[in-house]
Amino acid sequence: MTQVASPDAPAPGGRDPHVGTRVREYRLMRRLTLRALGKAAGVSPSFLSQLENGRTDASVGSLRRISMALGVSMADLFEPAPRAWHAVLRRADRPQVEVTAGSRKFMIAQPPLRHLEIYTGEFGPGGSTGDGQYTHGDAQEVLLVISGEVTLELSEERHTLRTGDSIEYATSTPHRLVNSGQGPAEVLWVISPPTPDEVPST
Repeated sequence: MTQVASPDAPAPGGRDPHVGTRVREYRLMRRLTLRALGKAAGVSPSFLSQLENGRTDASVGSLRRISMALGVSMADLFEPAPRAWHAVLRRADRPQVEVTAGSRKFMIAQPPLRHLEIYTGEFGPGGSTGDGQYTHGDAQEVLLVISGEVTLELSEERHTLRTGDSIEYATSTPHRLVNSGQGPAEVLWVISPPTPDEVPST
């Protein structure tokens, strides 16, 4: 999770061809105009039109607001087709939802699992979730270190975690994650309930 500078800023990491199609389908199902959805989600109608037609990408923050305005989970927007409860998600097929310098982030949770957000993050040495601490809603978040060593900043506290370690905290607490080890690190985030857009801590 990183800071999102602009709601219309594209999320790097490659365009998912299903997102715009799903947005349009859900919008029409709810009989919303581009203007009405844009107003509810805090994005422009022209941006939505470009997104629906596959001509632009959306940031994670924009997708969160769009999905909330449509009454669906963000994972629903990545669906190529309806999935069964026991759907398998291969590692190579994980949607890459956010990228910062030295890190990659992937969505794990799939519909109909609608009450959790689950992500994995991969960080090179020195990679982080962003330059500053941030908050996002007031939910329960669990961080599990799959491999490597990371340091979690929780407001004024610092916690060094290694393979197999975990920590639980409120998403309303300003936080930031940094790979403090010599090699790559991989982590897992579980958030319940899903949270709104990230807000930089001031």
